Amino acid sequence: MVSRLGLEEVEQIALGAPLLGTGGGGDPYIGKLIARNGLQRHGDVPLVPLKDVPDGQLVIASAMMGAPTVFVEKVPSGTEAVRAFRALEGFLGRRAFATFSIEAGGLNSTIPIGTAATLGIPVLDADGMGRAFPEVQMVSPTLFGIPAAPMTLADEKGNVVLLQRTLTNLWTERFARTVTVDMGGMAMIALYPMSGRQAKRALIPGSISLAARIGKRLSAAWAARSDPIEAVRRITRGSVAFRGRISDVHRRTESGFARGSVQISGAGSDHGRELTLEFQNENLIARIGPRVLAIVPDLISVLDAETGTPITTESLRFGQPVAVLVMPCDPRWRTPKGLELVGPGYFGYRTRYRPFRR
Repeated sequence: MVSRLGLEEVEQIALGAPLLGTGGGGDPYIGKLIARNGLQRHGDVPLVPLKDVPDGQLVIASAMMGAPTVFVEKVPSGTEAVRAFRALEGFLGRRAFATFSIEAGGLNSTIPIGTAATLGIPVLDADGMGRAFPEVQMVSPTLFGIPAAPMTLADEKGNVVLLQRTLTNLWTERFARTVTVDMGGMAMIALYPMSGRQAKRALIPGSISLAARIGKRLSAAWAARSDPIEAVRRITRGSVAFRGRISDVHRRTESGFARGSVQISGAGSDHGRELTLEFQNENLIARIGPRVLAIVPDLISVLDAETGTPITTESLRFGQPVAVLVMPCDPRWRTPKGLELVGPGYFGYRTRYRPFRR
């Protein structure tokens, strides 16, 4: 059981979290650098189980918002996340007991570690999705009526913007997305301030330690020269849905998102078939011809066929040999309320959600 987060744990999380991130959540390498810088300057960070958070204490999410493709070229200075966090604390007039990941994916699993190290506070072993989704309102706290605002956004130039109050979390997303685009397509954010009592009800427990275990399992498979894809399949209860080689990638940055599709020509038992993946930051749907193989909110991740390393949507390249792993989502996303918030219909797909079965 992970109880503290140091340099070794950051390496494991940065390796494992992109698998849960389903292609989104941002470049794990840059998030890892931000976390490592905080740990090297200020020391290890406690990882607190969700059940141990005092009911009356304040917790706040620390994250990145924007298109992952922008983040690759527009590297942050490393201070934006802390400035956003302190600005929200200042508005609330309270110090936070801890921070947490808004999503279990990519750099958004490691950014809170850098924030926590700098501020001397713990990180919760929890997140708001159990995976990654592209929009601010697509989190489990929304299912419990917890508002995203007040929310702060900070950029590398020194700008800090406060959204004091919004009618719904969808309105928070709309306003924050506009600000993010004006900030150059990427911003660091602090949001979803809530009490420990609310966090215990609304957040998804154990996601950070799960990401660390996935990373550790991958490293062990490499050392033992065993099958890394089988190793992560077992720990995530997933299924290998397709194997092949990327034959085409269409990607664009639009309205603060990375959108596009990728074609994968089948290999081995999938030879002669072609898989199409569509994404909006995260992989949303996998099709073979007209047949839907898997669809959001289940997790669809693309792995390097040889190393098992998860590949984010901004890193997909022509010719890569890959395996597509599908994993079950958190049960709350399969409820009518969860599907209304993050299901196929929200993304414009007319396909009814059915859990993936090989």
